[in-house]
Amino acid sequence: MKDRPDAILRPEQAWYLDRILPPRDALLVEMEKNASAGEVPISDPEVGRLLGILARATKASRILEVGTAIGYGTLCLARGAPEATVTTIDRDPATLETARGYLERAGLRERVDFLEGEALEILPELQGPYDLLYLDGDKQSYRRCLDLGLQLLSVGGVVAIDNLLWKGHVADPPESEDAADDEVTELIAAFNGYLMIHPQLESLILPLGDGLGIATKTRPLVTDLGGPF
Repeated sequence: MKDRPDAILRPEQAWYLDRILPPRDALLVEMEKNASAGEVPISDPEVGRLLGILARATKASRILEVGTAIGYGTLCLARGAPEATVTTIDRDPATLETARGYLERAGLRERVDFLEGEALEILPELQGPYDLLYLDGDKQSYRRCLDLGLQLLSVGGVVAIDNLLWKGHVADPPESEDAADDEVTELIAAFNGYLMIHPQLESLILPLGDGLGIATKTRPLVTDLGGPF
């Protein structure tokens, strides 16, 4: 048991964990560089690694991702579960096309279904069950995407949600003149509370990357049972 809340999460430990992270292959490194140059938000390398671990550990056969960007998380999920199909949603046609190219180069294109459009419009049209749900899209829509995604997730399925510490702002809001960033910070803080007390989930937020939520669906929803009644 740690001596105090900040006994481990200090700069020296953070740099140490970065240093011992195994090197990525050439394709992932290229994606990281391109995302940085184009200011495209992607999963942190350690988050991508955990996504692969979760996909493999759960023996997922169907994976659902909200927020493709250039396909970094998609690639990690598909590699982690070699027999799985991945359905990924993004509203930006340009980044989706880039993601298709990367997955093609990785030899995984045939196992990924790319859906273009707003997640809140597409999710109600999908058919479950999925074994793993990864949310990394529009932060303002997280709560509604979680609600819709849980209707598609099997009992025992796993949810991963990125950016839940939001640059550190959720725990320590800065003095800011950026109203949009302040709004996102407030929405994520409220979402975190919702995630942690959700009656169908057992949840935890890890200080990994920009803050990663992990949950498992522990009981069926009313909709899983054929409701509302």
